[in-house]
Amino acid sequence: MELFDTVFEVIDMRSFSNLWYWIALAVLWSSTSHWVLGVPHDMIQRGRREGGQAQADVEDLVRINSGRLLNMVDTGALIIVAFACFWFTVLGVLAFYYDVEFAQAVFLLLAPMTLVVWLSILTCRKISAEQAKGEELHRRLTVHRRLTQTIGMLAILVTALYGTWQNVSVSILH
Repeated sequence: MELFDTVFEVIDMRSFSNLWYWIALAVLWSSTSHWVLGVPHDMIQRGRREGGQAQADVEDLVRINSGRLLNMVDTGALIIVAFACFWFTVLGVLAFYYDVEFAQAVFLLLAPMTLVVWLSILTCRKISAEQAKGEELHRRLTVHRRLTQTIGMLAILVTALYGTWQNVSVSILH
């Protein structure tokens, strides 16, 4: 039993002091900003540069992924929003009322992603309404990617500040 106590003292299993949490945060935002509406950024760049089949592939993927997202939202938005509100309320209460650090960490991962989902829905609606193709499509995808990156940077900043504050608070109390 003493070995486990020593291991858990050396390797802190709390969320904000765990290296795996920060790796997960970086991977989450890196992949979110790389995949713009389900299309890899390098594919968008190649379509813009080369045109032809590469551009047609980008347009097809955006059309397919936008259609899927808008279909999900149009057919089940009420249920999706209800479940999301319920789980975010549960998570928020656990995180900030009962002071559960794991819930705080998960909340700080997922809450900014709701902004990205909302932004994705708005972007899909604009692309669909305009039937955007070519340069207009690239402009919409680039704006979406930059806004997603901005949300990600702010989320990482807030998470880092909160995590640091949490770690300092815990170390002062012990």
